Amino acid sequence: MDLLHSWGVELAIHLQTRYSRYEGLFSLASAVADLHTTFFCLFPVWFYIRRDTGVRLIWVAVIGDWLNLLLKWVLSGERPYWWVHETQFYRAGKAPSLQQFPITCETGPGSPSGHAMGVAGVWYVMVTALLSIAREKKCPFLLYRLLQIGLWALMALVVLIVCMSRVFMAAHFPHQVITGFITGIVVAGIVSKKKWIYNASMSKYLIITIFMTVFAIGFYLLLKIVGVDLLWTIEKAQKWCIRPEWIHMDTTPFASLLRNMGSLLGLGLGLQSPFYGDFKKNSNAAFKMGCIMISLFLLQLLDGWTFSSDNHVSFYVLSFGKSAFALLIPTILVPWALCRICKGTEVDKNL
Repeated sequence: MDLLHSWGVELAIHLQTRYSRYEGLFSLASAVADLHTTFFCLFPVWFYIRRDTGVRLIWVAVIGDWLNLLLKWVLSGERPYWWVHETQFYRAGKAPSLQQFPITCETGPGSPSGHAMGVAGVWYVMVTALLSIAREKKCPFLLYRLLQIGLWALMALVVLIVCMSRVFMAAHFPHQVITGFITGIVVAGIVSKKKWIYNASMSKYLIITIFMTVFAIGFYLLLKIVGVDLLWTIEKAQKWCIRPEWIHMDTTPFASLLRNMGSLLGLGLGLQSPFYGDFKKNSNAAFKMGCIMISLFLLQLLDGWTFSSDNHVSFYVLSFGKSAFALLIPTILVPWALCRICKGTEVDKNL
């Protein structure tokens, strides 16, 4: 593995040297590829454009990130920014100098890449949804083929930039982003075939949320009992990150787990709310556009709410609650409020 890691470090140095002027692009790519974008930006839009696609986005994102967590615990992959300091591969020679950036110091294991896995799965869902819409609209064959080629090419370009950004930032080795990309496509393909996710009951949401949480915690405890320290990466991040403020609690494994479980539970609560049935058949374009715009605005306000990580328990609980509430905003709170406002306006006009 050391030889493979050394090749990855050489590629990272090559990117940092030759493409240093694209640092802003790579930073943006890594930020946008985070699943936070899916929950706070993409989901509200797709939920009102095509409800099933919005639901599928959340399921693919949550299951994919949950599986990514388990795979990271099993594979225990290194990260370039600490590996170069601890490896014996270079022996007496000088270790390569890797630059670090504000988003370099991830605290979890490196394999597979969660960003590559997430962007592959999310873009797979969006591309297949757009192609499905084109087929339903009976798009001419030639135009459909051009659209198909263009969308898949665009996805390939986006994934390539994200993968390059993760290597550029010294957060991942090349083989880790490739593994993440392949796994993300597989997860998205499998989940997309499960039709029951579109009409899952609240009990199913609860059972699956509890199962995934208990399984992950149980797996963690089992490995800990047999002597595997799954939090070894946090110590390495704290030791080798050049700036302590670049280490964030929200990149730890359990923060990711509870954030995803909160999102899944929030989706279930929103879709199974008794108020949801009153407006889910509303096809008014103006109403949907209003819901999208207001939801995005409120979600950005919610996103600005941060809390201290000094107390880990309260941090995890608040992360869970914030993620659940983020899904309730577009699924139930905003449309319910708009319906009330519209009904009130109609009453005033009749008077």
